[in-house]
Amino acid sequence: MSANPIDLHIIGGGIIGLTAAVMLQSCGVNAAIIDAHRIGQGASIGNAGHLAAEQVFPIADASIIRQIPAMLLNPLGALRLDWRYLLRLMPWAIQLLMNMRPAPFNQSHQALLQLNQNSIEAWQNFSNQWQLNDWVQVRGSLLTVEKPSSVDALSAHSRRLNDLGVVNEKLSQKALLEQEPALQNNQLAALFFPNTGHITNLSAMITKLNLTFRQLGGVVIEQCPVLDASVNDDGIELITQQGSIKALNVMLAAGAHSKVLAKKLTGINVPLDTERGYHLMLPHEQHRLTLPVSSLDRRFIMTPMDEGLRLAGTVEYAGLEAPANMKRAQMLLNLAQPMLKAPLNSSDRQPWMGFRPSTADSLPVIDKVGRVFLNFGHQHLGLTQAVISAQMIRNYYLNNPQAIDPTPYQINRFKKPS
Repeated sequence: MSANPIDLHIIGGGIIGLTAAVMLQSCGVNAAIIDAHRIGQGASIGNAGHLAAEQVFPIADASIIRQIPAMLLNPLGALRLDWRYLLRLMPWAIQLLMNMRPAPFNQSHQALLQLNQNSIEAWQNFSNQWQLNDWVQVRGSLLTVEKPSSVDALSAHSRRLNDLGVVNEKLSQKALLEQEPALQNNQLAALFFPNTGHITNLSAMITKLNLTFRQLGGVVIEQCPVLDASVNDDGIELITQQGSIKALNVMLAAGAHSKVLAKKLTGINVPLDTERGYHLMLPHEQHRLTLPVSSLDRRFIMTPMDEGLRLAGTVEYAGLEAPANMKRAQMLLNLAQPMLKAPLNSSDRQPWMGFRPSTADSLPVIDKVGRVFLNFGHQHLGLTQAVISAQMIRNYYLNNPQAIDPTPYQINRFKKPS
C-alpha cells in the first residue's frame, strides 16, 4: 500500500480508468484503482483494437430502422436481440430512437467529432511518454465494400467525411489489393483512413500501464467489487466486498457497470445499457493482414495483432447477466473467410464476449460533480477516446481549462427538469 493518503479512488481498471490513473498519478495525484476483477480484463482486453477516429457518427441513425428486421432475422447478422431482455431494454431504446432525430443526432455527431479529432494525437503523445510505441501503431485502416450497390455509398461516405476533416482516400480494387494482397477479388473498393491506428497487443500494453501506475506510486485493489456508494459532507463512502473505504474523491470508470453507481453518486439516472460484443481470435494468423480491415457490407472488422488475427464487431442486446452465446463469436469466421483468398487457419481459435457501455445519445459521460469524477459510457470508442478522456479528467481535477468544450459530455444532460 502507498505510504501517502489516497487523493482519488478510481472505480474500474479498464483502459479508461487505467489511462486516467497513470496521467493523474504522474501529476502528483495519489490514486488507487479498485477493480471488481483484474486490471484491464474486461472490454479493454477483448475489443477490436482499432483506434477508430473515423467513426464520428452516433451508434445508430434513422436509416438503420428499416434494416433492423432483416438484421435480426439473419443468423450471421451484426445485430441480435434477446427477446427476454426487451422489456428492460425499452426505456433506453426509446431514448436512442429519440436521439435519431436530426437535431440531437447532429449534436452527438459534432461532439463525437470533437473527441475523435483529438484522439490520435493524444494517443501518440501518451504512447511516447510511457513507452507504448511497440504496440500503438498509427498506420491507417481500411473500410471495404463488395456489393456493387455499395460502391456509390462508399463514395458518398468518403466525400462526407472529407468535408468534415476526417481525411480519407478512396482506393480502387487494384490499389486495395496492392495494399492488402490477402484480400479476395470480391472486394471492389475501399476507403483508406491514414489518421487511424490499432493496438497490436492489448494485453502487453495494459500490463505495461499497470506496471507504470504502480511504479509511480499508485495503489491497485483487485477482486474488489464496489457494492454501494454514498456522498457525505466529508467525502465518499464506498462499500466493497473487502470492506468500507472512506474516499476523499472518486472517479467512476466502471464501463457498462457504471449505471447504478452513477445514480448513487450523483442522483442522476443515466440511460446506459450494454452492447455485448464478441470476438474470435485466430492465433495462427498473425501475418494475414497489415492493417485493420472493416467491411461496410458485413459490418465487422479484422485486426492484425501480435497474438493473431482478431475478428470482431457484432452487437447483442441481452444485458449483463445472460450467459455468453459463443455462436456469435464463431460466426465471425464465416464472415471473414469469403473476404480472403486463402483458407484461414482456425485451429486453437479463442472466442470472447464483453460489454460495451452505450448511452442513449452515443456520448460518454466525462464530468465532475463535487468530489465525484465521471468517465464512462464510451460505447464502441472506449479505446479510441481513452487518452483524450483522461486529459479532460486531469483538467477537471487540477482545475485547468479544458482544451475542448466539455458541455456535451456532462451528466446534467440527463437530469430531468424539476
